[in-house]
Amino acid sequence: MSETTVYLDNAATTRISDSVLEAMLPWLREGYGNASSVYSLGRKSAIALNKARAACAEILGCQTREVFFTSGGTESDNTAVFSAASVGREQGKRRIITSAFEHHAVLEPLKRLEKDGFDIVYLPVYREGIVRPADLEAALTPDTALVTVMTVNNETGTVQPAAELAAICAEHKVPFHTDAVQAFGNVPIDLKNVDMMSLSGHKLHAAKGVGLLYVKDGTPFRPYILGGAQQSGRRAGTENIAGIVGLARAMSDAAADMDAKNAKLLPLREKLITALSELPGAMLNGSREKRIASNVNVSFPGKEGETLVLRLDLMGIAVSSGSACTSGSLDPSHVLTAMGLSHDEARSAIRITMSKYTEPADIDALISAMKTIIN
Repeated sequence: MSETTVYLDNAATTRISDSVLEAMLPWLREGYGNASSVYSLGRKSAIALNKARAACAEILGCQTREVFFTSGGTESDNTAVFSAASVGREQGKRRIITSAFEHHAVLEPLKRLEKDGFDIVYLPVYREGIVRPADLEAALTPDTALVTVMTVNNETGTVQPAAELAAICAEHKVPFHTDAVQAFGNVPIDLKNVDMMSLSGHKLHAAKGVGLLYVKDGTPFRPYILGGAQQSGRRAGTENIAGIVGLARAMSDAAADMDAKNAKLLPLREKLITALSELPGAMLNGSREKRIASNVNVSFPGKEGETLVLRLDLMGIAVSSGSACTSGSLDPSHVLTAMGLSHDEARSAIRITMSKYTEPADIDALISAMKTIIN
C-alpha cells in the first residue's frame, strides 16, 4: 500500500493547522490547570476558556453566553435534539421535523425518540439534494417541538436554504436547529431565526474532540450531560482548554480565509466534475451549483465505491465512499438513496472533499488515477 500523498477526504476530518497547534501547545504543556479550580493555574485556564468563548461568539455574531463547548458535532446534535424533545414533552408537543438525509448524529437520536412516542417527519430532498421550504411549511403543526435541518450535507455538499427554513419556523414559533458542521468556513452562517446550531472543530483544522453548540437567549434548554456545574450548568465535565483554544483559533482562521479558499477551490471543483463526468457511466450526485466549493460526489454505476476507494489508496490517494461515520457498512448511503439513487448507484459513489491545503496537482493526480481505474 502506498503512503498517502494526496488527501481528499476533508469532510471526514482535516489536518490540524500550524496556527491552531501553536495556540494549543501552551495549554497542553504549562496551562494544564482545571478551569474550575481557584488557584492561579486554574484561574489561567478559566481566563483562556472565557476568552475563547468570547472569540467564538464574536465570529458567530452572537452573545458570549449563547455559546458553550462540547466534545464535537455529534454531542452538539444530540444535545440539541434531546433538549428540544424534553421541552416539547413538557409542553405536550411530540412532533419533530427533519430532512431525510441528516447526519446520523441527528437521525439516531430521532429514532430513539420515535420509540418513545414522538412523531418524526422526514422531509424529502429530491434528486438535487435540497430541502424545499414549501415542504416544511406543509409539515408544520401546532404540536411541532423542533425542526432540525443541516446547513450543508456532509456527503454531497449541497447547501440547504437554512435561513429560509429558519424564518418559516420563527413565523410559526417553532424552534429551529441546524447542524452547521460542514458549513462553517465554506458558506456564510446566518444565525437570524436560528435557535440552536452545532459546530465541530476537526472539520476546521482544529483538533478532534471539541465542538460547540449555540443556543439563542430565551430558547428553553435542558442539559444533556449532567454532573458538575461547568459552563453555567449547560454541559458538565472538565473543559478541554487546549481544544477549545484551538477551536477559537480555527474558527477565526476559517472565517478570515473563506472567500480566498472558495476562490481557489471552485475552479478545482469544476475541473474535477468536468473530468470525471467524461468517464463511462459517471453521474454527479446533487446540485452542481448549490454545493460548497470543496465537495464532489460522483457515482459510477456497475462499480463498487469501496473498491474504488481502495484502488485509489493503493495509488496514494485518500477519498471516501460516503460518511466516515458509516465506514464499513454494507448498506448504501442513506443520503444518496433519499435523493432517489438506486441501490447500485448509491453503492458506486465516491466522495472527494478538498481543503485550503489542496493544490491543482492533487486534482490532476486524482483525475489521472480515476481514468486509469475506470477505463
